[in-house]
Amino acid sequence: MKYRNPTYKPMEPAGTMPVKEALKQNQSLANHRSNPYPETKTSGIKIRGTGAATKGLMARGPMA
Repeated sequence: MKYRNPTYKPMEPAGTMPVKEALKQNQSLANHRSNPYPETKTSGIKIRGTGAATKGLMARGPMA
């Protein structure tokens, strides 16, 4: 069996590539997000009687 000799490939200096671009190119990274999270929703109407609400005070959607 014939083996190939390893070739030298110089690495880029650290910090030269933007993080988002590096995450998109390297598919082996897990638990890293390359795209920003969606904006927080601020639309809706404030509802009454929430007391010590832990999940928000705004209501969205059709309210008849």
